[in-house]
Amino acid sequence: MKAGCSIVEKPEGGGGYQFPDWAYKTESSPGSRQIQLWHFILELLQKEEFRHVIAWQQGEYGEFVIKDPDEVARLWGRRKCKPQMNYDKLSRALRYYYNKRILHKTKGKRFTYKFNFNKLVMPNYPFINIRSSGKMQPLLVGNE
Repeated sequence: MKAGCSIVEKPEGGGGYQFPDWAYKTESSPGSRQIQLWHFILELLQKEEFRHVIAWQQGEYGEFVIKDPDEVARLWGRRKCKPQMNYDKLSRALRYYYNKRILHKTKGKRFTYKFNFNKLVMPNYPFINIRSSGKMQPLLVGNE
């Protein structure tokens, strides 16, 4: 990964939560990895310091709202070392996930999306908690 481009790095060693190695898409150069957009969104949703730009929607499991689309796009562009990133480009990437059923746009709610956690491989995601009720919900580590 290029120096100075990332704002949320894959944690090394202990502390916080960590995506499994397979969750990072291998880049063309050996030894480097690149995160996918939906992983990045989950990372932002887990961190308190980004609640003013993106947050889980209360009362709706898996639903989140992008409060500041320009800032989320800027952060994503910074992570990917693409300073020209904007919300139009980011939303195009999000629409790609609709067909894969990873997430979908919530009808009637601007900048609101919902993850389809059932479509994701749950045993490999340590930050997802399956409650005794059988409903899955994001597990906030550190800032519960």
